[in-house]
Amino acid sequence: MDATEKKHNAAKASLEFIQPGTALGVGTGSTVNCLIELLPTVRERIDKVVSSSKASTKLLEDQGFEVMTLNEAGDLDVYIDGADESTKRLHLIKGGGGALTREKVLAGASRRFVCIVDDSKLVGMLGTFPLPIEVLPMAQEFVSRQLLKLRAQPVWREGFITDNGNHILDVQGLQITNPVELEDRLNRIPGVVTVGLFARRPADILLIASDSGVREMRA
Repeated sequence: MDATEKKHNAAKASLEFIQPGTALGVGTGSTVNCLIELLPTVRERIDKVVSSSKASTKLLEDQGFEVMTLNEAGDLDVYIDGADESTKRLHLIKGGGGALTREKVLAGASRRFVCIVDDSKLVGMLGTFPLPIEVLPMAQEFVSRQLLKLRAQPVWREGFITDNGNHILDVQGLQITNPVELEDRLNRIPGVVTVGLFARRPADILLIASDSGVREMRA
């Protein structure tokens, strides 16, 4: 089974968490794109939908959904998104698509966060995938110097601007043994908008697609 089929299966399994009257948050990325393709099959269950990126908003609108802002929708019942890495404790690295700030806001505003991944994303310890950090453009070099003091290697995602008008540093060389502590530490650096660690607010449910099907893990 190829990765695309696994992503489709994980996305399909998440539909059961969309109950009638759901205020739904939709994330960003290739696995979420599979979800968006499937959402018309449960359209009648969705009361409101909010998106974490301009790219996902366009795809949702192409499927005939009216996308609201979070300010308009209020708190969400379910947020469904993918991840770049996940541990068995449901701590995540997200932000490979550059939407980490809005993703973190929607996760925080949701009663339940369902994360959909293929089995290649499940790891023993976070950090093989470079950790994205969204930074104010004026603070990019300052934040990079602070990261070098942590013996990390920040790399500017050159030519990429987030939907918020900011830059991304992809941080390599981290062994993330304590995700909550590192998330807090990095968030305290002036100029950091968001770090792509989802440990303070991890996923509630992880759906992992493999050759043998989709299994569910809970926090």
